[in-house]
Amino acid sequence: MNTILDGKKIILCITGSIAAYKAATLVRLIVKANADVRVIMTPSACSFITPLTLSTLSKHEVHTEVSDGSSWNNHVELGLWADAMIVAPTTATTLGKMANGIADNMVVATYLSAKCPVYIAPAMDLDMWKHPSTKSNIQKLESYGNKIIPVGNGELASGLSGEGRMAEPEEIFEFLSSAFSKGLDLIDKKVLITAGPTYEAIDPVRFIGNRSSGKMGVAIAEACANRGAKVELVLGPSKLKVTHSNINCTRVQSAEEMYQSAIKVFDSCNAAIMAAAVADYTPKTVSDIKIKKKDEDLNIPLERTKDIAGYLGSIKKNQVLIGFALETNDEIANANRKLQKKNLDFIVLNSLNDKGAGFQHDTNKIRIIKKSGESLEFELKQKTEVAEDIVNELVKLI
Repeated sequence: MNTILDGKKIILCITGSIAAYKAATLVRLIVKANADVRVIMTPSACSFITPLTLSTLSKHEVHTEVSDGSSWNNHVELGLWADAMIVAPTTATTLGKMANGIADNMVVATYLSAKCPVYIAPAMDLDMWKHPSTKSNIQKLESYGNKIIPVGNGELASGLSGEGRMAEPEEIFEFLSSAFSKGLDLIDKKVLITAGPTYEAIDPVRFIGNRSSGKMGVAIAEACANRGAKVELVLGPSKLKVTHSNINCTRVQSAEEMYQSAIKVFDSCNAAIMAAAVADYTPKTVSDIKIKKKDEDLNIPLERTKDIAGYLGSIKKNQVLIGFALETNDEIANANRKLQKKNLDFIVLNSLNDKGAGFQHDTNKIRIIKKSGESLEFELKQKTEVAEDIVNELVKLI
């Protein structure tokens, strides 16, 4: 029976985690789907499951070293051979090595040679998963175009309970199958995305801003790029780095700069996603020098900034236009008003009343409200997953 993986060439990389025992099941699932799977292991992975087991299941030799003393295993050839590469389980150590190009084993050497999509299934303890260095490495790997398979939540090897479990083999298999079925469904499309906050200057050292990190918008940009789109990302003040080759990033400070950058490229785009948290007001005048503290109160007259989404909605032709609404009250009513007023095709609503949603978080909880009146509500997810949900709806329209 043919499957979506029929004839596909898959590299499965296994690193030194207790979850390595699950690799046997994953190999069997891939082989049963009529795919050709080659297994690479780090030396430490061999302490958890034997190469003999995996060579028997995969029907191919298992590689554990770049050189075994008598021959050289060609990691470049393997990297070029594959249609997809899966690293499962991926330890914190391997995450760091992959993110920073430390090719001291066969897994990382092959990863650096791979021209195919790479799927990473992390596995580690709760505190390791939540550590800033792990988050930084995850973010860096995603910026390279790699896909992170979400970790599970449950009992861990240490006895703690929480996030960090490797996804189950069946979940990884479904993730891979889904990726192949989607393919590059935005190939030859151009998408404008705004992200991050804007800073409205008061004087040379002070500004009006908000708490947006830009994480949601950047995740959407990377999701579109991973699916073949050329992305014009207009990014407000943010610490995030964008390195995906399909993303042209224009960095701006103010709402006016974001407006000018957006209208410059909109006409050539097939779609625009307005994910930025743009300031609604800006000081009427900006002092050239720092305003000194005085005894009396300070009044700063404000004026409206340009409505970027509203203007694009008024001039759009056949483009798909998507807006965002971050609300604290009357969420659905307020989102529907924006949807109609700005001539959007759908709006992404998130509420600050939902724990784990909104600014600064790695997670978000959204509702998509369409022009047709249809409403789709999603559970709390990692922003990378939320981005996929949004892009899936974009693909249906574009």
